[in-house]
Amino acid sequence: MKTYSISQLARKFGLSRSTLLYYDRIGLLQAPLRTAAGYRRYSAAEHAKLERICMFRRAGLPLADVKRVVSDDSEPSAALLEKRLRQLGEEILDLRNQQRLITALLKSMQSEGFSPAIDKQMWVEMMEAAGMDEVAMRQWHAEFERRASEAHHEFLRSLGISENEALQIQDWSRMAQTGE
Repeated sequence: MKTYSISQLARKFGLSRSTLLYYDRIGLLQAPLRTAAGYRRYSAAEHAKLERICMFRRAGLPLADVKRVVSDDSEPSAALLEKRLRQLGEEILDLRNQQRLITALLKSMQSEGFSPAIDKQMWVEMMEAAGMDEVAMRQWHAEFERRASEAHHEFLRSLGISENEALQIQDWSRMAQTGE
């Protein structure tokens, strides 16, 4: 029978050893076996259980809910998952509201004659000082545009770049992605 040490299990799931010790302490995942020296050994069953624990944690379920689900060895109730989905919706709404507020504040500051803390010239100088040439900066913009177009636009505007120029930068960033 294959067994795992605490370090092996932690490494396999990208967790810290102290996380597994905590899980043991709260009764979420306990090692059923010990070596003669007293070291914990986990079986394939604990491996599978930890896989489920990690899945539910990635979904954002609190440990108390995870413990309830895995201790019954049952599937989580739809109500539990729906509750988490509602929470995520609320969190996303809160973040969007914060994003709108910050955007409005930045626009207000720019329209009132405030200059941004970091402007386009300073940003370019910092990128050059970091060793980036024109090609690398274009790749940076293309990657930013690919991953988060809206955030890229807001970033450009935060540098004091005009709406028109920001849109032009986004256009060539998109063309760089497609190789046109």
